[in-house]
Amino acid sequence: MFTRVSCASPAKLFCTANIMIDQLNTMETTATATPVKKQGMYDIVMEQFAHAAEVMKLDPGVRKILSKTNTEIVVHFPVKLDNGSIEVFTGYRVQHNNALGPYKGGLRYHATVDLDSARALAIWMTWKTALAGLPYGGAKGGIEIDPKKYSSGELERITRRFTYALGDNIGPDLDIPAPDVNTNAQIMAWIADTYSSTKSPSTRFANLHVVTGKPLGAGGLEGRDRATGFGVVATLKTWAERSNRSLKGMRYIVQGFGNVGYWTAHFLEREGAILVGVQDAGATYHEPAGISPEALNDHSAANGRNLSGFTGAATIDPQRFFAIDCEIVVPAALGNQITAANAGTITAQVVAEGANGPTDTEGEAILRANGVDIIPDILCNSGGVIGSYYEWLQNKRSEVWKIEEVLEQIHDKIAVAFNSVVSTAKEFDTDWRTSAYIVALRRLEKTYKERGIFP
Repeated sequence: MFTRVSCASPAKLFCTANIMIDQLNTMETTATATPVKKQGMYDIVMEQFAHAAEVMKLDPGVRKILSKTNTEIVVHFPVKLDNGSIEVFTGYRVQHNNALGPYKGGLRYHATVDLDSARALAIWMTWKTALAGLPYGGAKGGIEIDPKKYSSGELERITRRFTYALGDNIGPDLDIPAPDVNTNAQIMAWIADTYSSTKSPSTRFANLHVVTGKPLGAGGLEGRDRATGFGVVATLKTWAERSNRSLKGMRYIVQGFGNVGYWTAHFLEREGAILVGVQDAGATYHEPAGISPEALNDHSAANGRNLSGFTGAATIDPQRFFAIDCEIVVPAALGNQITAANAGTITAQVVAEGANGPTDTEGEAILRANGVDIIPDILCNSGGVIGSYYEWLQNKRSEVWKIEEVLEQIHDKIAVAFNSVVSTAKEFDTDWRTSAYIVALRRLEKTYKERGIFP
């Protein structure tokens, strides 16, 4: 595979190298000390894609196209730290497909960021935007970094230098990044300012929507911060309404209490649901009587976005988290959290995937065998990219929209997508995840058949 690599050079200058990339697979040790290869996110997404393609009998040519990424960008760039030393960082941007419109997808700052994870997440974004009916393709990327180790000033320099290294590989009508794990509105503002500053003065304001998820003062959309969590709850409401039920009184647990986890809990509390368990990297809590999402968020904000030390619930063994008695499980952290090791302990009625790829193939098989509904990630957490779409439109039209309008639009699009998934599942006699893929793949297949392949 040929991968473009920027050798810490300005904008468009890239070195082309034939890079052999080995998949790094985390090895687990069983009780008998036999090494077992853990399934990676890229393996999972490709397995899911292959299964959906077989079920729907996807056109072979289109299947070949969609099985490959369009562009994979790796950049190595130097940054001077506060102590005067120089550190070289590695950033990634994978652009999977743009048949339906500009590439769209988040940037994450995390130690686990690599080319394989970026590939998987970019592919998921293609399916997600197609399923939501948006004029976007899919991309993803980020920097291999633990942001907690760096000061605010250092993160600004790292972000601006990364943006400069990406150069014209992103753009408001080419590839539009957004916040993801460990990135936020401030980081998006730095990216927008850096990118716009490389353009001529007469076109700078026409480039501010190179990213979405910006602060309101920088052209952001009111409500964008809560869009993903709101979307998770919108899917749960639609799920409950299918059986003439209400979310009121339902108990739920949330893994991960960042932006998605908090806003999911916030909106679920409004629906009368009860938070009985929560987990992040620092702590795991269980309280059958209920945990206040607002008190938990206040503690997290004052504790560096860490839940450790919270006194409003009892701590439990992290390994027991998914076994907490409840009706709803919301994994809203990282991928591969529900596996064969813990899926059998889940007694909930539904798993609402707020994170990308939180359930591996073996874990999903166990959940389905046990009658647990799974609202797949490309449907469940699509509120974020739908919100991004309306921010992008707002910027292009030089308009300002109210939060109530935004949330209503998100709810409507998610409801339409959910109903399409349910009806397609019945048509093909398949599960909701495969059905969600089929809805997305049908749209892409139709586009390729109508447009043809150049030349």
